[in-house]
Amino acid sequence: MRIATILAASILGISAPALADHHQGDRPSAMENRVNLESVLNHPRREEDRARDQYRNPVETLEFFGVEPGMTVVDYMPATGWYSRVLIPYLGSEGKYIGLNPELHPELTGYWDMYRDAATKIPSDARGWVGDEGAEVIGLNTDDEALQSHAGTADRVLIFREVHNMRRFGWMHDTLVAARTLLKDDGLLGVVQHRADADAPADYVLGDNGYLREQDVIGLFEAYGFELVARSDINANPSDPADWEGGVWSLPPSYRGAAEGSEERTRRAQIGESDRMTLLFRKRA
Repeated sequence: MRIATILAASILGISAPALADHHQGDRPSAMENRVNLESVLNHPRREEDRARDQYRNPVETLEFFGVEPGMTVVDYMPATGWYSRVLIPYLGSEGKYIGLNPELHPELTGYWDMYRDAATKIPSDARGWVGDEGAEVIGLNTDDEALQSHAGTADRVLIFREVHNMRRFGWMHDTLVAARTLLKDDGLLGVVQHRADADAPADYVLGDNGYLREQDVIGLFEAYGFELVARSDINANPSDPADWEGGVWSLPPSYRGAAEGSEERTRRAQIGESDRMTLLFRKRA
């Protein structure tokens, strides 16, 4: 059962599902936003993406994060654009989508090349993903001087399953400083991350296995001036033991260590994708 738990909403002055005032007055209702989002999810361009909706729960996740059309939203490490193909059209012509990539060390090549020169690559990729539809698209790296020109403009920063990479590759500091720089004073930051057991060994949760302990993630973000507003089990999977020798990549869609057609691969397919924490933070003054 997926249960969303809102923490300290009355204390923090945040109401669900609105979470923060944005385009008050003529803004669409929550129901209208949901209908709009579901139409985006059903678009033919998402035919291959749609198989993962059951694990990534984009409707519930974006509603929990309070993402609405017309907002400026930062999407950290868009990669091949799974969430980009949702966010860019959903934010609409009045919205702005900022794809934010880390500063990459020269020795990271191959797969990692997709994250370089975000200012050129992300808008170009976006045209291939959604054409000219939807929000204005901007690409930034965390060391990009142009980042300052967008300071204080973002309503939301979203980090989907990348905190383990931030930790193991040394991107945590620059990424969270950039997130604070980009966010408005009332801006919120949403995190979805592969979740280890609370008592998982420290050596297992340093990033290389993909899983992190929820209390560690909360502590890291609090150390950078973010206040936990809410947590949710929208993306939880209690069937995942979260202790795979091959890390999170042992589960679908990677199936590391499980040969195609094997009983073990079938077993892992029945488990599904990883257990995930879903956290919402507010930028603290």
